[in-house]
Amino acid sequence: MATTAGKPMTVADFCAELGIARSTFYDWRAKGRAPRCLKLPNGDLRIRRIDYDRWLTSLEDAA
Repeated sequence: MATTAGKPMTVADFCAELGIARSTFYDWRAKGRAPRCLKLPNGDLRIRRIDYDRWLTSLEDAA
């Protein structure tokens, strides 16, 4: 699912882009291995594209 630079990703967007299950995302988040998230007043999470890109880069550096 395509996202724009100004629009944060949903958890569904993130999981679809990486081809992972939601449970994997929440497991990574609980272990501190997921990118930074924003928590909206309704409890939904969003991931800024820049935080996602930095997170991916950090994975490349660690490989």
